[in-house]
Formats: sequence, structure tokens, C-alpha cells
Amino acid sequence: MSAVPDTRALSRRAFLGVSLSAAGGLLLALRSGAAGQETAAAGEALGAFIRIEPDGRIVIGARGCEIGQGVKTSLPMLIAEELDVPWPAVTVEQLPYGLVAAKDPPGFTSLYGPQGAGGSTNIPDGWHDLRLAGARARWLLIQTAARVWETPPDRLTTREAHVVHPDGRTLGYAELAPRAATLAMPAPAADVPLKAKGEYRIIGQPTRVVDARDIVTGVAAYGIDAAIPSALTALIARCPYFDGEVASVDEAQARRVPGVRQVVRIPGPRPGAPLDRNLAAGVAVLADDFWSARKGREALRITWTRPSGAADSSAALERRATAALAASAKIARRDGNPDEARNAAARVVEAVYVMPLLAHATMEPPNALIDLKPKSALLIASLQSPGGASQMIHAMTGIARTDIEIRLPRVGGGFGRRLQNDFVAEAVLVAQAAGTPVKVMWTREDDLQNDFYRPFGLHQLRASLDAQGRLTSWVHRVAATPRKYRAAGMEDAADWVGCVDPDGFPAGCVASYLAEFVPVDFSIPRGWWRAPLPTFCAFAVESFLDEVALASGTDPVTLRLDLLGAPRELPYRDHGGPTLHTGRLGGVLNSAARAVGYGRKLPAGRGIGLASHFTHGGYVAHALEVAVSQAGALEVVRCVCAADVGEIVNPLGLEAQMMGATLDGLSTALELEITVQDGRIEQSNFPDYRLLRMGAAPDVEVHLLPSGFPPSGAGEMGIPSVAPALANAIFAATGQRIRRLPVGDQLKSPARAS
Repeated sequence: MSAVPDTRALSRRAFLGVSLSAAGGLLLALRSGAAGQETAAAGEALGAFIRIEPDGRIVIGARGCEIGQGVKTSLPMLIAEELDVPWPAVTVEQLPYGLVAAKDPPGFTSLYGPQGAGGSTNIPDGWHDLRLAGARARWLLIQTAARVWETPPDRLTTREAHVVHPDGRTLGYAELAPRAATLAMPAPAADVPLKAKGEYRIIGQPTRVVDARDIVTGVAAYGIDAAIPSALTALIARCPYFDGEVASVDEAQARRVPGVRQVVRIPGPRPGAPLDRNLAAGVAVLADDFWSARKGREALRITWTRPSGAADSSAALERRATAALAASAKIARRDGNPDEARNAAARVVEAVYVMPLLAHATMEPPNALIDLKPKSALLIASLQSPGGASQMIHAMTGIARTDIEIRLPRVGGGFGRRLQNDFVAEAVLVAQAAGTPVKVMWTREDDLQNDFYRPFGLHQLRASLDAQGRLTSWVHRVAATPRKYRAAGMEDAADWVGCVDPDGFPAGCVASYLAEFVPVDFSIPRGWWRAPLPTFCAFAVESFLDEVALASGTDPVTLRLDLLGAPRELPYRDHGGPTLHTGRLGGVLNSAARAVGYGRKLPAGRGIGLASHFTHGGYVAHALEVAVSQAGALEVVRCVCAADVGEIVNPLGLEAQMMGATLDGLSTALELEITVQDGRIEQSNFPDYRLLRMGAAPDVEVHLLPSGFPPSGAGEMGIPSVAPALANAIFAATGQRIRRLPVGDQLKSPARAS
């Protein structure tokens, strides 16, 4: 590989881009920071992520979309560990979306590797390549010091941003960086070694979020804070009926509102077409500021068309799903002979569980600021899929993807909502129609009523027990609104993807097992919702395990551990596979049970419930203790979470993720539901989509299990087992089984409990 040019004349924000090519080799390219950023004394770039300043500061680029999961801290920690620098000396800068053209094969390659946020993949994806980025930069510095000292490089070591000679002499990284930046990186075939676990000084240490002070003092910039000169603020009045259109609009009053500059129409998706752009037709009001745009939108007089789906309702949906449970189903997995086991059973246990539609309700509503030029574009938005946004802008404008600059500000929550880029498509449409830079903003009402909702579903479960109370068969039939409905790129996916977990526990642990799916028609869009498949299935499966335990006369925890059996790996085809480790799942269950004091005698009206789940490669269990009054008032007295996510990069960040996910799971299980009437979403803001209030939130006690396994992510693992643990605790306290979410007022109105 040829030597890299001297970078000392570059902007201090210049980076030497290094990325993996499609063939797994390294690409070297110069990439400068965003236009308009200041220049100053040059720092030295050692690879795509590292810059060493003359004053000794180490600047590390954070590549991922920071949506609250802590990757702006944890990913740079991986680099800093192998670079061998003290963490307090590190400054973290957010990298933009990086894309360069590739020739062989033709297409594009990423400068920085994966930059999206979905599926809890940032840590697993970065575990090797980001550590390697740090190790390669350290290799360059050692090679440089070896030349200065005329000493073989294998005799040199590093410590706290210095190269150390055997005689004790040291050279600081800042002294070495100018020459190191001119050296060629080692060839991939000669990859430098990585540290052994016992050598870690940063990985595994509790580390606070790098911009924590900025967040709590209001300095941190989110997408909603973005601004550029000449951009107008746009609010859109969207058709409340999915697939409806604008029949007529009187915009005269809107144009009279001070500050309103333009009113433009935007088309909706073609009926039946993939939902790969904006979700709804509408009318956009562009103004000098948010308030003027909002007042202008309120002044519009619009008549909407009502498509056939305008008759849809939640009640009709549940009737359809109930009827579908008796229809012919598509088989996702079949082991043994469930029918034969049922015929031979001493007892059969059956139950149906109801999962509602859910909105994402991110604290920061969707927004996008875009500046379209004839041959270039700038997007600043809170994203989870910057690659998808880049593709969308290119498809809608024809602008080359390498000429589309995407900046990645901190994001006020993702939960899967921002894997869709419909709000980016809106910004493109409005900017094209108006001929000006625009910032499309959403209100909370816009957000709750224009979402890709978590699917609705009924879970029908049946278990067969022999005369000794042993589980001989398990049948799980799901009737649900398919996740793949009008989803671009999922046309060839099985109908049950996102709604049935064919390999989830207890699959592989019961001799006869059947998982099947019946699709249910509904017009409301569906999407990925935090831990999409696990949260959709865990409540039914883990609640039903408790029902089976009761019927068999077995303790619920004992039943689970007996089914899991000896520690072993079972095949797992979905995200987080390829295997599920029974010992690790049993480990978190045992840990949570011990921590909560499972089995101790409790006063009347109190109960403990447990549940565990394998999610995206991680294992989490919850143990909840609840108290229920005679009047049906519910209090979560204690909440324990045990987690095994493999190697832990940042224990403090992991603990925060488990706490946040647990509270999100409680909030969802207790109150949250999206309902539809006459084709329209009924909920509009937090008074009727009521998130858990601070005063009702319990302390969450987190236990992190040490593990020698590679790391999984953590953003989604902590939520699936919360709802079933809560329901199991309620049953232990009251004898009332919750089979429908949310819990709502079912405890106060027993007749409503199904």
C-alpha cells in the first residue's frame, strides 16, 4: 500500500478516511468535515476515527446515530482502549454520514462502517473493527517511534498516549503524530493484535456519557434544534385517513397569518404501493417560525377524501383476528406431533392473549431540515437510518448519493420509529415544491397520529400435559396484522416475520412444538417497535408458562429451568442468532429470582412474578413484586432486572439502558394502547397516550452478569420480559390473570379481565 500524504496542512477537522471495502480490504481517502466549519492549527489524522492535536488531546469520531443508547460514548471507548490513551484525554466528535463511491464492485462503501441504529447492533458491529481502528493507529505510532529511536518496534510498548522505550524513555503521541500520519496502514492480512481482556483499562469501566453536562444544561443540539439561514419552517396538515387525499383546500386565511410565506400541497402514497416515502397526503404551511406555521396550519380549511379503510376500527380488527384464529394458518415451525400429544394428554391448557397497536412516542417528534441545490443536498435530521435517508433523497431528486451531506445530531429517542424516513421524504417534497430550504417539524399530535405502529395481534396458546404434569406439546398460533404490510424490501419475506418467533423459548425444549400464523387485514401502517418481535411475543409466552406451571402443580421458575435443561446452544434463525444458549437464559432467571427473594412469604395482596427472554443476542430476566389493594390500586413495590449481554463495554451505560427499558416496558404494559375509530387514530397527546409518570416509577435494581461471550447490544433487551413479569406478579397477588395489554383499569373492573 502506498504511503499516505502528509495531512498537516489539512483542516483540524479533516479526517483520513479508512473503511472496509466490499472485499474486506482497506480504502484510504481524504474526507474533510462539513462545509463552513472553522480551520485552525492542524491535528494529525490516524485513520477514519482518530485525530491527535498538537496539545496532546485525542479526538475520536463517533460514527453511530446517538439515540440515547450511549454509542457516542461506548463506541469511542473501543477505539481509545486499543489506542492506549487515558479516557479523560479523549474528546468525542460526532461524525457525519460517510459514503464514497466504489469501483469494484460498482456502488458505494461506507467510510466509517455501519452508522444506523436498529436491532441493538452498534456494539456487536463495532466490537472488532473499532478496536482494530485503535490498534492500527497505535501500530503507526509505534512504527514512528521505532524509526526515531532506531529500535525494533516489537521492543516498544505504549502507556497513556506515550510510546515507551525499554530504557524508560517516552515519546508522546502528539510528538509522533505528524510523522505517523504519513505512514501506510498495515495490510489487512497482517492485522495488528488486539489486547487481551486482562489488559483493558477502559473497556469494562463505568463511564458517564461524554456529553452528559451538555444534555442536562440544554447545550446539546438535537435534530429539532437545527437551523440554517433562509430555511423556512414547515408544518403539514396530513390526511387523517390512511390513503386519503386532499379533495379541496381553502388557504386564504392561512396566507393572511403574519410570517406565513407559502402553502403547498404534497401527494400521498399510491394506494397499495410500498410505504417507502411519506405516509400521507397533505398541505404544508411554510413560515418564518414554528408558531406562525402552526397558526397558518390551523387556518387551513381542508376537505379530505375517505378511502375504503376509513371504516376500520379497533373493534372490527379484534373481531377479524378472533375469526382468523379458526382459519387455515401458515406454519413457521413444527416439531414432533402436537395433535398426537394432545390426544394423549391428561390435561390441556389453553389461553388467548391480546397485544394492542402501539405508537413509538419518541420524546423528540420527527423533524428534518433540508437544503436542496441542483447538484447537492444537505440534510440535518434525527435519524436511525441515514443510509436509507441518503437513498431516498437520491431516488426523489436524482442527486448523486456522494453529493448528499447528512449530519447526525443527537436524537431524542428512536425505538424503531426513525428506521422509517417518511419525514425526510416530506421535507424533500416540500422543498421541491417551495424552492427553498425547509425545516419540517412535527407536533406531538402529528407524531401519535402518523406512525408506523406496532402490529396488533391475538396469541392463542395450547399446552398438553401428561399424567405426571410434564409438558408434552406447545402450540402457538398468532392472528395479527402482518409487519410486512406494504413494507419496501419485505415483499419476499414470510408473512409471519415480525409476529411469530419460531425458535424462541420454549422451542427446542418441548418434544412437540408448533408455531403458526394467520394474517389479519388492516389499513393502518405497521413498523418496527423497540425489540419488535420479542416484545410482541414475550408477554403471551411468558405469561402462559406460568399458567402451565399452575396447571401442572410446578413452581413457575422450576418449570422454566427444567425445560431449559443442561446448558447448550439451540438453533435460532431470527435476529440475535444463530444460537440461543439455554444456560445463559437460565442464569439471568436464577439471578433475578435470588435478588428479589423469590419464594419468601408475602402478605395478602402482594405477589412476585418473573419472566425472562432472549432478545437480539442478549439475555434478560425481570422479577417484579407488586401490591394490589382491595380497590384494585396497583403498586410496583420492587423491580429487579438481571442481564447477560456478553462482554460489557460500559457498565454504567448498560445499567442505564436496562433501567430505561424496564421503565418503558412498565409504562407500555400499564397504560399504552393505540385505538382506531372510523379509520382515524383516536389518541393525540400524552393525556390519552399516558406514559408512566415519575411518581409512579419504581426503583430498578440491575444485576449485570459477567460473561466471556462476545458483546451483544443493550438498547432493546431490557423491555420484553417486563410485561409478563408484571402480569405474573399480579396473578400471584390477586389470582386474576391479565391476558390483555395494557393492564389499564382491569384490576378495578374484574369483569373486563379476559
